[in-house]
Amino acid sequence: MIRGLYEAHLPVSNLSKSIEFYKRLGLEIAYQQDNLAFFWIEKGNSWLGLWDTDKVKTPYHPSLRHIAFKVDLEDIKIAKEWLEQMGIMVRTSFGFPPEQQPLVLPNNPHAHAAIYFDDPDGNSIELITPLRLDYNEDFEMMTLKKWSSEKQN
Repeated sequence: MIRGLYEAHLPVSNLSKSIEFYKRLGLEIAYQQDNLAFFWIEKGNSWLGLWDTDKVKTPYHPSLRHIAFKVDLEDIKIAKEWLEQMGIMVRTSFGFPPEQQPLVLPNNPHAHAAIYFDDPDGNSIELITPLRLDYNEDFEMMTLKKWSSEKQN
């Protein structure tokens, strides 16, 4: 029955500014009204709704105002440089400063590489890729660089 996640929504304080930000990330506008814009994440499969609202003042929590975009492993390796070329700064996450990202999340029995940044309203944006699925292995969170060197040996 369920085949995936079709849509997610984030609050924004300035729709025009947010539209420009998400266009820089390579997303295409699917639909727009005065206070709402939908962007295709994957055309016909998923989209992101941005709502111009005062609800953007709701304090950030991981259960609110967060979205993660899936990327390929090769893309996560160059994501920080790609973001910085567009003037988007990676933020410290889980105690790992920007220069130590991407990092590897130990979501046992899975491992994911991720990098974190904020949109203009402080909504948490994540780029993430699976490294291992259904592989029972305990390890501490680490940089992708360290993960790659340890898992190569």
